[in-house]
Amino acid sequence: MSIAQALTIAGSDNCGGAGFQADLKTFQMQHVFGMTTITAIPVQNSMGVYAIHAIPLDIIEGQLKAIADDYHISAFKIGMLNNTETIECIANALKKYDFGKMVLDPVMYAKNGDPLLQPSAVEALRCHLVPMAEVITPNLPEAEALTGIHIVDDETAIQAAKLLQQMGAKNIVIKGGHTQNSQSEVCRDWLFTPTETLHLDSPRFYTRHTHGTGCTFSACIAAELAKGHDVVAAVKTAKAFITAAISHPLNIGHGNGPTNHWAYSQLNK
Repeated sequence: MSIAQALTIAGSDNCGGAGFQADLKTFQMQHVFGMTTITAIPVQNSMGVYAIHAIPLDIIEGQLKAIADDYHISAFKIGMLNNTETIECIANALKKYDFGKMVLDPVMYAKNGDPLLQPSAVEALRCHLVPMAEVITPNLPEAEALTGIHIVDDETAIQAAKLLQQMGAKNIVIKGGHTQNSQSEVCRDWLFTPTETLHLDSPRFYTRHTHGTGCTFSACIAAELAKGHDVVAAVKTAKAFITAAISHPLNIGHGNGPTNHWAYSQLNK
C-alpha cells in the first residue's frame, strides 16, 4: 500500500497550536505522512505575537528542492508567508516542482489580531498564488482583503467567491466564523466549486480556544486531497474535523488556546 504524502509550506508556532506544527498533527491524525517547508519563525504564545524572523529565501528554496528530489507529494498547503519576497520565491519554485494540488490558506492575522502578513504583500498573494490554488480557504477578513467586498451574507459571499475565481482559484471556501452576527447559533462556511455552491453549517461554539483553526482546517483538506478524495469530500471532512477540534477544547493557555487535534479521531473510533 502506498503512503499518501503531503507538504505544508508555512510558518512556525512555537506553542504548537497553529503553523506547520498544527499541520503535521492534522496530517498524522488523517493517516498522511507530512513534510514541511518553514517560511517564518514567529515568537508567540496564546496571548500574542512578539517578533517574526523571516527564513532566508535560499533556505526556503532549498527545502522545497530537497523534498521534490526525494518524495512524491500528492497535495500541499500554503500558510503563513509574511512578505512579498517569500511569496515570489515560493511561486517561482512551484513552477519547477510538482507537489500536486494546492490548498492556499491566505494567513494574514493571528487569532488575537496581530498581523502575520505585511500589508504590501497582499497584492503579491493575489497575483502569484491565488491563480495556482486548487482550493483557497480565507476567513471573512482575509476574503475581504483579497476582494474588497464586505461579506455579511450569502449574496456578498457569492460576489467575493466569483472575484476569487476570476483571479484563478478553482474552489473557494469562505469561512464564516468571524461573522458579526455573533448571536447566531449557526456558523456558516461557504464552498464554491466551478459548478455548485454548498453551505457548510455547524453549531457556533462560544470558546476562546480557537488558535490554529484555519491552519488545521486547510491542512485537513490537503490531507484528504493527498489520499485521492475530491474537493467536496475533502472540505466536508475538514469541516467535521475542525468542528470536533473546536467543540472539545483542551483548555490550555491563558489567551486564545489551541484546538484539539485528536478530537475527531476519538469521536470516530
